[in-house]
Amino acid sequence: MPACMRLVRPRLRRELHDEAGAVATELVLLTPLLIVLLLFVVALGHLAGARINVDGAAAQAARAASIATTPAGAAAEARQSAVAALGSDHVTCATLEVATNTARFAPGGSVTVTVTCAVALSELTGLRLPASEQVASSATSVVDTYRSVP
Repeated sequence: MPACMRLVRPRLRRELHDEAGAVATELVLLTPLLIVLLLFVVALGHLAGARINVDGAAAQAARAASIATTPAGAAAEARQSAVAALGSDHVTCATLEVATNTARFAPGGSVTVTVTCAVALSELTGLRLPASEQVASSATSVVDTYRSVP
């Protein structure tokens, strides 16, 4: 091999394999994708936390309704308890519905409460998520057998 080819080959190899700036370019290209992925994980965590809080609010509302003395009082107590439980957990619902089923409201019967909360996802900009997501939970509580209900 001629001497001039021996000098050209290493130089060409260095130019072809020179990766200076490649890491910065990869970082610039991947950063927006990582941010969107992080926002998506935050949205999923927000929804999971809201589901847990709505489950707890439904259980508390059912228990409060089962202690009431009248079906109308049971519905009022259930709503008040659900609002208080969600407020103490710092859950803000765009719309909150509390449905109380008092069809079996008698000693030994049961009360079922369904809490539906529209959780806002609009604060997570950059993602094409719906403005809010409906989260619903039901809980049933037994009315005490040994008490009198009018």
